[in-house]
Amino acid sequence: MVEDEEGLQNVIKLNLELEGYFVSIANDGIEALKLFNENRYDLVILDVMLPELDGFSVCTTIRLKDQKTPILFLTAKDSSQDRITGLKIGGDDYLVKPFNLEELLLRVENLVKRSALEVVLADKFSFSNCSIDFSGYIAENARGEKRRLTDKEVKLLKLLIANKGNVVSRTEILETVWGYDVYPTTRTIDNFILSFRKFFESDSKKPNYFLSVRGVGYKFSS
Repeated sequence: MVEDEEGLQNVIKLNLELEGYFVSIANDGIEALKLFNENRYDLVILDVMLPELDGFSVCTTIRLKDQKTPILFLTAKDSSQDRITGLKIGGDDYLVKPFNLEELLLRVENLVKRSALEVVLADKFSFSNCSIDFSGYIAENARGEKRRLTDKEVKLLKLLIANKGNVVSRTEILETVWGYDVYPTTRTIDNFILSFRKFFESDSKKPNYFLSVRGVGYKFSS
C-alpha cells in the first residue's frame, strides 16, 4: 500500500491484516517502486498525490515491467479525467476518498481473486479430449472443432476450472469476471454456460462438465 497519510495508512493496514492479508507500506512513490522491485505482491493500493513521485508515474513505471499485478487507485482526485487517466495507464480499479471501508475490502478481495486465477492455471488445460489454450484464446472440442474465445469466456472458464468440483455462485462470477462497475444480468451468465455446453458437451441438454446448481450457481466437473 502506497499512502503518505499516516492515520489512513494505519486504519487500512489494520483492516487488511484482520482479513488475513500481509501488508507492506510505502510512504512515497520512490519507496513504492523500490519495494515492488524487491518483492512479489498480489495487489498494489496506490494513492495519486504522493511525495517524490506521484501515483500515476508509479503505475506507469510498474506497467513497463509488469502487466498482471492488479493496481487499485485509492485517491482524493475524483474528476472523471483523473479516473480515465488512472485506468488508461494500467490501473484495474479506482476508488475515491472518502470511501466506504467495506467497499474497499470487497474490491481488494475481488482484485486479489482475479490475480490468483492468473497463476492457478497453466496456459493450457485439457479434459476428456477437449483442450483450452488460455494464452492463445482458442478452444478445441472432442470433435476436433476449434473456436476463438473472448476475454470474458477465458475468465469464466478459468474461474470454473480453478474451482473444479466446487460450486461458484452467480455473485462471485459477476464480481470476478465482470467486476463491480459493469454488471450484466444473470441471464448473461446462463448464455455463456449454454455456449460452453454446446461446444464442449456431447449432449448440451445432459451436460457432464458444465453443471448448474439451482439457485446457487455453476460448477465444472471432469
